[in-house]
Amino acid sequence: MTVLDALAKNKSAAQQRLIDWLRIPSISTDPKYRDQCRAAGQWACDQLRELGFDAKLVETGDVKDGKGSGHPVVLATIAPKQSYSGPHVLFYGHYDVQPVDPLNLWESDPFNPVVRAARTGQAGGERIVARGAVDDKGQVATFLEACRAWKQTSGHATNGAAYTILLEGEEESGSANLERFVKDHAAMLKKTDVCLISDTGMVDRDKPAITYGVRGLAYTQITLHASNQDLHSGLWGGRCPNPITELCYVLSQLHDKDRRITIPHFYDDVRPISQAEREAWAKLSNDTGVTAESTLAKIGLKRDADVGESGYTFIEREWGRPTAEINGIWGGYTGEGAKTVIPAHASAKVSFRLVADQKPEVVTQQFFNWLKSKTPTGCRWELEDLHGGYGVTTPTESVTLKKAMRALERATGTQPYMIKSGGSIPVAGMLKSMLGLDTIFMGFGLDDDRVHSPNEKFEIACFEMGMKAHAMLIDELTK
Repeated sequence: MTVLDALAKNKSAAQQRLIDWLRIPSISTDPKYRDQCRAAGQWACDQLRELGFDAKLVETGDVKDGKGSGHPVVLATIAPKQSYSGPHVLFYGHYDVQPVDPLNLWESDPFNPVVRAARTGQAGGERIVARGAVDDKGQVATFLEACRAWKQTSGHATNGAAYTILLEGEEESGSANLERFVKDHAAMLKKTDVCLISDTGMVDRDKPAITYGVRGLAYTQITLHASNQDLHSGLWGGRCPNPITELCYVLSQLHDKDRRITIPHFYDDVRPISQAEREAWAKLSNDTGVTAESTLAKIGLKRDADVGESGYTFIEREWGRPTAEINGIWGGYTGEGAKTVIPAHASAKVSFRLVADQKPEVVTQQFFNWLKSKTPTGCRWELEDLHGGYGVTTPTESVTLKKAMRALERATGTQPYMIKSGGSIPVAGMLKSMLGLDTIFMGFGLDDDRVHSPNEKFEIACFEMGMKAHAMLIDELTK
């Protein structure tokens, strides 16, 4: 029996194991789910031990009575065969998930996974619908199931290849304790040669891809204060500043008419898109038929909604240009009925996606300086740097990257594309700066998977593709 035969034979059981993991509501941002986060990490740890890895939960944060203030990291190793001479791979993933709000928009319980067909008008086939289905439990599970098939057929979960596994429990909440963890385990992690992450996507169904770069991130929360109490709008309206109005006015100046970011010196460190990349990305769009119009249609928008920085295509804006987005804004009374107040303060969360050579700490300070220069009369700012991470680009001549390309082609029968991602995976920048590791992103998500949204899904065909691809990569590494 071959490893692919084993995967085919066990695909129903693999699906059930993923469903069991998805039932655990490991929302890392909410303290009330602390025990569930630990349970999700323990589930992964138990699976790895069953596969023959030396796996453990490592406490993070301030440790008291044997438990850390942070969510634990799953750390696992497996002894390679003595004859193995290939790269030592660090596989990174995360077991925590995003909150489920707004709950009323879910068609089913986000932690009671449902396997169903596509609805009328939806593309694709059967899918698992649950929080974490594709981000990132489902994609981590593709690797675990590949290891299970190799153990069944060769007696060794990685067929003798050298792997270290690092599964984080705080990726969705800013990775607050990961840098300290990497420092504490640097001697061990420096023995690895390359990082492999399955937390990205493909060009489209049946169009697999290897991602060789992701953007960085700077994430902030800002609050504008005025009076020391909420005020009666009839008595005080027109007499003093309304923080909501003033905050909206300031943030409306974040972009100019060409949708360029107006913060002074923001673009100073932006590495221009190379001509070679522009040509390659244009060819990819032509070859695949993936256009601004086709991608917008998947989210219910028409061609005229293709808005962004003037002078760049939709791909260039996503993969090669920085952006600024207001992710949330609130203040005053938003409950049922009427309460006509002028609020004492208003807040917003604002994030920046960064490209090569931009530093999140520099961009955050530039933004804060810009806000201070526009402080409305009678108001003051409270500014918080929430978290950030560096963008990374892996050299396309990387030997392991080429092995991943071959593995993906063997798994799918289709030559994969080389792409970048507009998303951010801060651990990749951290591993590059602290350990010198390049990262290869081999992901199996789709742009309509509703990541971070209600009704998140992972299509069964993509799940099976991921299992095959990881199995073939292990084979490529051990050749």
